[in-house]
Amino acid sequence: MSILVVTGTGTGVGKTAVTAAIAALARAGGRRVAVLKPAQTGVAPDEPGDLAEVVRLAGDVTTRELQRYPDPLSPEAAARRSGLPVLNPPEIAAAATELDEFHDLVLVEGAGGLLVRFGPDGSTLADVAWALGALVLVVAEAGLGTLNVTALTAEVATARGLHVAGVVIGSWPAEPDLAMLSNVADLPVAAGAPLLGALAAGAGRLDRETFLEEARAGLSPWFGGEFDSERFQKAAAART
Repeated sequence: MSILVVTGTGTGVGKTAVTAAIAALARAGGRRVAVLKPAQTGVAPDEPGDLAEVVRLAGDVTTRELQRYPDPLSPEAAARRSGLPVLNPPEIAAAATELDEFHDLVLVEGAGGLLVRFGPDGSTLADVAWALGALVLVVAEAGLGTLNVTALTAEVATARGLHVAGVVIGSWPAEPDLAMLSNVADLPVAAGAPLLGALAAGAGRLDRETFLEEARAGLSPWFGGEFDSERFQKAAAART
């Protein structure tokens, strides 16, 4: 099984761009890639969602969306408002397992953070990861406040029997401030896992070819990239 669950420390941290970057590198390496988005919220039925962005940036990957809710809320709240069916971890895990049979890598991209609820039973992405026995990748912000939410995410994951593979900074600016530079060394400590990348801010607005170059530069060899965590941390420390 080669399934990776991609979660964030919150909304708008760059999960989709990081998911697309991982998919782009895997695809460039000749691997068959599938991306599963269990719940897409805040997008109308006829509008492109996160998976459309993944395809635009990564190219020929298999995508599957299980449920779409028009309101920009948590999946549970959005389902309640719309009257549409809620999702449950067995359903999501079954879809991921099915994709895993025909692909070399399956990426499961969550909505918001690890404990955002799918339904009134309290089920979350953490339950999906546990059901799959999958590694969890945490996408975090660069700036002030990120250490607390990263540590909380990692602590909850560990308490639930999950293994955090690493943390990726979802958007690294060209001119980082002091907090961002300082956080480079502290984020892997907060996550209890290695820093596996820092994707350049605005990478998601690039064309496919340039995005692949940014993915290679911004992600660890663990994903097929060239990101050197030790060098990145030393460079950040030198600027503080």
